[in-house]
Amino acid sequence: MQTKELPKKTSNDEGSGKNVGRKPTFRQRLFRYYWKLERMMVPGLRSSQYAYYETIRSYLNGRRKWLDLGCGHHMFATWMEKEQADLTSRADLMVGIDYDLPSLKKNVSIRHLAVADVRHAPLRSETFELITANMVVEHLDDPPSALAEIRRMLKPGGLFIFHTPNYRNYMIFIASLVPDIIKKKIVRFLEGREEADVFPTHYRLNTPGAIRKIAEQSGFKVVELRVENTSATIGSLGPLAIFELLIIRLLSYEPLKNFRPDIVAVLQNPE
Repeated sequence: MQTKELPKKTSNDEGSGKNVGRKPTFRQRLFRYYWKLERMMVPGLRSSQYAYYETIRSYLNGRRKWLDLGCGHHMFATWMEKEQADLTSRADLMVGIDYDLPSLKKNVSIRHLAVADVRHAPLRSETFELITANMVVEHLDDPPSALAEIRRMLKPGGLFIFHTPNYRNYMIFIASLVPDIIKKKIVRFLEGREEADVFPTHYRLNTPGAIRKIAEQSGFKVVELRVENTSATIGSLGPLAIFELLIIRLLSYEPLKNFRPDIVAVLQNPE
């Protein structure tokens, strides 16, 4: 149930009590308690959204034509406006596609937007130097077809960078077993997102092994593949997140890294 909308610790997150003079809500109090627990139990832990952002930033290197897949109403987490502006300002051509029109209508950061399926994008071949996807590939029911289309749109040497849940993580595995109708209500409760903003998942490109295998079959070269830790999914439950934090701390040890919750991958279309 990892998404790019899950609130994480920042100077203006839900749990920080930004609204000076207003009494904190019960939800804000729970987040405050959670952040204290996180700092105490897993020092230095942060959202994997930052790992994704930093990866894109490190690989931009003059790549000026950029396509974001499944951009929705925000490319990164909603609390990462500064980071998003930092990256998008470097692009000469910034395009976003998503098959959900209501989400696209809320997007104010990408100038060129289109309603389209990743597998049938109405865009010219060899147009982009960079294609990205944040919490999108887990929704693909046919990853080889999607990667073939992505490679078609990339220039030789272009990169596909994506951030997605790791199916080997216990939380993601459990989430995959939950019926969508129940999952939508759980996500609404934990994250405050509307049920219409929760889409079916397939997890067919969501382990390091699956990524390497399908990337190779699709003609991509794997440049980088990292499995990242991230803040607790149930941080909105305050002290109840202590059990998830214990597991996150355990997963910080290198021998268990393949069971961390999120993956950041960099694939290259060969020259």
